[in-house]
Amino acid sequence: MNTVNGGISFWYAQEGVPAPREPLPGDTTADVCIVGGGYTGLWTAYYLKKAVPFLNITLLEARFCGYGASGRNGGWLYNGIAGRDRYARLHGHEAAVRLQQAMNETVSEVIGTARAENIDADIHQGGVLEIAYTPAQLARLRDFHTVEIAFGEKDRELYGARATAERIRVAGAVGSSWTPHGARIHPVKLANGLAAAVEALGVTIHESTPVTEIRPKHAVTPYGTVRAPYVLRCTEGFTASIAHQRRTWLPMNSSMIVTEPLPTALWDTIGWEGRETLGDMAHAYMYAQRTADNRIAIGGRGAPYRYASNTDNDGRTQPATVDALRAILTRFFPQLAHVRVDHAWSGVLGVPRDWCATVTLDRSTGLGWAGGYVGSGVATANLAARTLRDLIQQDSGQSGPTNLTALPWVNHKVRKWEPEPFRWLGVHSLYAAFRAADRRELAGRSTETDRIATLANRISGRH
Repeated sequence: MNTVNGGISFWYAQEGVPAPREPLPGDTTADVCIVGGGYTGLWTAYYLKKAVPFLNITLLEARFCGYGASGRNGGWLYNGIAGRDRYARLHGHEAAVRLQQAMNETVSEVIGTARAENIDADIHQGGVLEIAYTPAQLARLRDFHTVEIAFGEKDRELYGARATAERIRVAGAVGSSWTPHGARIHPVKLANGLAAAVEALGVTIHESTPVTEIRPKHAVTPYGTVRAPYVLRCTEGFTASIAHQRRTWLPMNSSMIVTEPLPTALWDTIGWEGRETLGDMAHAYMYAQRTADNRIAIGGRGAPYRYASNTDNDGRTQPATVDALRAILTRFFPQLAHVRVDHAWSGVLGVPRDWCATVTLDRSTGLGWAGGYVGSGVATANLAARTLRDLIQQDSGQSGPTNLTALPWVNHKVRKWEPEPFRWLGVHSLYAAFRAADRRELAGRSTETDRIATLANRISGRH
């Protein structure tokens, strides 16, 4: 059997593409117009409609709900948030601790809401396990563990080589850090369940309706314009397709492969009985999960960026990227060298110039947006949606400030990305540096982070 390449994602190959909803039939009005039918848009519609049932909410989606990163990601529902360390520098440590605590609680919020709405998304809360397999990675892991505890994760645990192997036998692993604030999910099952829950509440969803321009009180499409006091941009990695937004967030490419279901005999050699989501401390890091049907789904950056902020065609992935991901798989688990790869796919995630996730409502225009999750969007989208709900209720006089509206990522301003070709050259140079640093660290014995990676982080604004 040949590897299926593209077709949106393996998750859609399992579930099937949903029946299409009708496009926008013409000009209309709403109280709130949400642009984008991924997790951010769906969660925002859900929480707004729950809070204010009489609101007339229209959601516009260019293809179908879950088509973008929400239906292609690695299924990591976890407490990471892009930009926390920068927010600590800008607003103080305690403000960043509050942001981290909100993210910890968000994992439970998603799990609890899925249960309440009868959404079966193959959720298993096994936590997140970050692996180190070089001396330099181990030094970074220990620093990382210390920092996370300083941001309030008192329940995080640090393991040596033996304790790590008791959880999962990754070749050459010398240590790991585990947090309970994480779960494996099936991304498409969650997206489909959310869309159904939102429609059941009375939200209007129009698919096959690309928004070409957003301006105050207007969302413009080829089929008509939706006029609303609040227009919320929830388009993450596809933001560049909207007029005047090409340099707002960079659409970073991430790719995945998934194996055939593995037999019990192979799992006996791997372990992974806790079904933690799995990451590492490399600079060009990987992410993986053990699926509900006993496959390994594993991802990484591949070709990180397409010129002029273009996006892929239905998830098709370069053969070299598939080979690179297979190499990571067998680096972790050499016994899987002959295992079949059933599916490969790609998608884009939104990266702001300062690598900080943000949520904003401009009270002078009614325009709002959330995103720039830099790969941590499965949970962060939920926190962003609840924050947008509170910001709109505050602005409309229905409530006052809340704990969420006071978080430091609210109304954070970011400068635009550089024009081409500097954008393309910069991103590709950055990831070439990270991969080179990983190779040198793997070949060496130093506990110091490779100097090229340190310089690349400083130049990019990543840290």
